[in-house]
Amino acid sequence: MNAPYDGDRGQGAGGAASPDGPPVPPGAGQDGSVPPDPYLQHAYEDDPYRAQGLAAQDPVGEALYDRAAHPPPPPGTYQEPGPLYQQPPAAPYAPDPRIWAQTPPPEPAGPSRHLPYGDRPATTQFVGVDALVTQASDDRQEPDAFAHLFRDQEGSGKPPVPPQPEPAPAPAPAKGGGKVSGLLKSSAVMAAGTLVSRLTGFVRSLVITAALGAVLLGDSFTIAYTLPTMIYILTVGGGLNSVFVPQLVRAMKSDEDGGEAFANRLLTLVMVTLGAIVAVAVFAAPTLIHMLSPTIANNVAANSVAVTFARYCLPTIFFMGVHVVMGQILNARGKFGAMMWTPVLNNIVMIITFGLFIWVYGTSGESQMGVDTIPSEGVRLLGIGTLLGLVVQSLAMIPYLRETGFRFRPRFDWKGHGLGKTIKLAKWTVLFVLANQAGVLVVTQLSTAAGAASGHDGTGFLAYSNAQLIWGMPQAIITVSVMAALLPRISRAAHDNDPGAVRDDISQGLRNSAVAIVPVAFAFLALGLPMATLLYASSGIEAARSMGFILMAFALGLIPYSVQYVVLRGFYAYEDTRTPFYNTVIVAAVNAAASALCYVVLPARWAVVGMAFSYGLAYAVGVGVAWRRLRDRLGGDLDGAHIVRTYARLCMAAVPAALVGGAVGFGILELVGPGALGSLAALICGGVILLGLFFVAAKKMRIEEVNGLVGMVRGRLGR
Repeated sequence: MNAPYDGDRGQGAGGAASPDGPPVPPGAGQDGSVPPDPYLQHAYEDDPYRAQGLAAQDPVGEALYDRAAHPPPPPGTYQEPGPLYQQPPAAPYAPDPRIWAQTPPPEPAGPSRHLPYGDRPATTQFVGVDALVTQASDDRQEPDAFAHLFRDQEGSGKPPVPPQPEPAPAPAPAKGGGKVSGLLKSSAVMAAGTLVSRLTGFVRSLVITAALGAVLLGDSFTIAYTLPTMIYILTVGGGLNSVFVPQLVRAMKSDEDGGEAFANRLLTLVMVTLGAIVAVAVFAAPTLIHMLSPTIANNVAANSVAVTFARYCLPTIFFMGVHVVMGQILNARGKFGAMMWTPVLNNIVMIITFGLFIWVYGTSGESQMGVDTIPSEGVRLLGIGTLLGLVVQSLAMIPYLRETGFRFRPRFDWKGHGLGKTIKLAKWTVLFVLANQAGVLVVTQLSTAAGAASGHDGTGFLAYSNAQLIWGMPQAIITVSVMAALLPRISRAAHDNDPGAVRDDISQGLRNSAVAIVPVAFAFLALGLPMATLLYASSGIEAARSMGFILMAFALGLIPYSVQYVVLRGFYAYEDTRTPFYNTVIVAAVNAAASALCYVVLPARWAVVGMAFSYGLAYAVGVGVAWRRLRDRLGGDLDGAHIVRTYARLCMAAVPAALVGGAVGFGILELVGPGALGSLAALICGGVILLGLFFVAAKKMRIEEVNGLVGMVRGRLGR
């Protein structure tokens, strides 16, 4: 029988129950008491605030705490902290469908809801599918795990420089402002100025032809008026535009004075050089006229008039160069409009001058004035007006320069400032200009000789120049405008060594410009006669019709001429100026040879018509050479099949339209007469039919570029 429970008896070691009683706590004595723990005894005996309330303050902290400067918050204003981990709020905008996995914005440093363990946002990378795809081919160097050992031991043992904080992102530009809007505004001003300048230049040519006629007198003035431009381009113009102007822009960006000293040196050098060239050219005017046109030089009356005109026009070389340098100084300072708009003043002065001549002496058709009958007062009036136009154009730049803070101070310390070195860089550009002007010189000599030998009005150099002016306007307005938007992309792609992107952009430029260039070329072929008759009827119907035939001969050459312009942009994007030089040599040689052949084979009346056709033929040959070289440069692919197919389909749509429109135009001329009224009716009716049939045929053939153009026009019209 068991003994009764004895509460004083404990348990054995380990808390095991004793056979004589309940379990005893470990370490307890026989009487059940627990001895004090040696590690815990006296642990809280030194706490002087155990007896105080929980609201009591630490005396040290109380002494250091300035309640007047930092008053405690009033009761009831303390807000409990929110939950540390929760779902982020929904984005205010819908996700961008073009990006597969959008990266969330980085969190601030320290623990946060999205980075609860305190990861540094600067070293935390969020990689989505889009980032993986776009960065798959990037060659990134992996960080060296032992780089800190090298940093600790290099040099004098200086500690590594702490990483600089990432700059804050720039604020978004305000609506309607910023660099983009400024660039668009500057481009719009320049485009408008160029268009107005070309239109007023076209009116100028109309007034000159009306005053002097497309006869030997008109050719004499045109030779004298063209001579300063040729000399300027051959001597200073090519190098000035291609070498000195980039150096000027670079100096304005890098020099401490904003490039003002370099600009003053350059402007002084150009003025001194051009002044010397003008003095020599005025003295050698008879020789220069003989070089341009032996036919005029051998005619005593024509030579006298041409030399007199030349001596009035040659000082314009000085003002051409000054105008270019001033304009580039303004461009480097962000003022782009003045250089494009001031030529309009030159055209206006010349229009007024020749208008006064017509008011005094009448038109060429009325006065029948020639090199033998033109009065010396008339020559003086035209010469002074021509010179005054360039003077006004140059002087108009001065207020714009003063507005930018530029003050011209002549500086003759040219040595040691890089001006001599830059001359060597202009080698290929100068050779390019020489090759081009050599072809122009041959055509000038042959066309004046043919015009004098034919005995018909409108068969000389003035007629050739006027027809070429009309023919080149679509190229200057359409192709140049299309390529202005693509040139930056082509340059970036060439810089990134991306031949595929260069090919695609050139293909796009060729196909987009062809939509307008091809029908306009066939329109010149079909309606060149009423077009020239309407514009130059004041010089006589015979001269106007002759210029119409020259324009028709130029017509189809507009297509290779436009293609050549686009293809050469590919070489310029790769900073290759040697290939365009060789291509220009080929074009000039073919043009000169074919023009000489036309002069020898064709009758004098039709020789200039053949020269106009030779011009387009030369560019067709040049396109073939340039195309092959650029194709090899881009790896053997220039999207040729797509481009040729587009041009072929556009020509297929334009041929029947040109046949019908041309037939209607010639029919109206036969019914109404070849005068200005009949030409206007023929041009309107034939042009509307031609363009209408072309766009209908192109839409039926589903030419994508034409459909895109129509859609863009409808979008602009809000339909």
